[in-house]
Amino acid sequence: MMFCGIFDGHGPWGHYVAKRVRKTMPSSLLSNWQETLAEASLDLDFDLETDKKLHKFNIWKRSYIRTCAAVDHDLGRHRKIDSFCSGTTALTIVRQGELIFIANVGDSRAVLATTSDDGSLVPIQLTIDFKPNLPQEAERINQCNGRVFCLPDEPGVQRVWRPEEESPGLAMSRAFGDYCIKDFGLISVPEVWDVISNEEAVEIVSSTPDRGKAAKRLVENAACAWRRKRPGIAMDDISAICLFFHTSPLSPQQNFTP
Repeated sequence: MMFCGIFDGHGPWGHYVAKRVRKTMPSSLLSNWQETLAEASLDLDFDLETDKKLHKFNIWKRSYIRTCAAVDHDLGRHRKIDSFCSGTTALTIVRQGELIFIANVGDSRAVLATTSDDGSLVPIQLTIDFKPNLPQEAERINQCNGRVFCLPDEPGVQRVWRPEEESPGLAMSRAFGDYCIKDFGLISVPEVWDVISNEEAVEIVSSTPDRGKAAKRLVENAACAWRRKRPGIAMDDISAICLFFHTSPLSPQQNFTP
């Protein structure tokens, strides 16, 4: 079993919030998964053989929901981290055998590159970018008396605001921390993509000879695209992780003949 994640902090204490969530989430998730698995085994109506994939998904879903609640609660009680106006996203992946389970809190994105019938790589977006411009996200925020609108100098960029203050202006609708707006619709239930398309990302990664440098090259290309497409606008933090599920065939230069 494999776990990996990307945690994009924001706000004055965002770096510390992201590090805290990164530290606590794996152990909490494992503990909740073991507990949920034990509960399922005691359920007389539980039949793992009926649909193994569906049951595994439900177990991981319940485990993730419990974990996110616990991690966010831990963050709020931490005495040395001020997460009132700071927070982090969390996009995490668990690989269990041939199955992949993904949980996303925030506006990070997971994209799978798969091979089409003609041999070309095709990007498949696996997650939703949880931004306040999504109708269901905006509806929840408005129902909680939060506000969603764009600033005059950022047309098209919807942000989340408190009822009577022009703060904090979050560009995502889900995050850990950010307690200043938790009562107004921000939830923690489970930014390359602003300027790089899924197709461009797959092309950049697949064309990088050294897989160990693929993520760095993707981030560098995203930074260049940001400066080109959004001159004069402060650049967001840009992070990326590249996972390769299959080993690439050896090129002729890599073949070794004894």
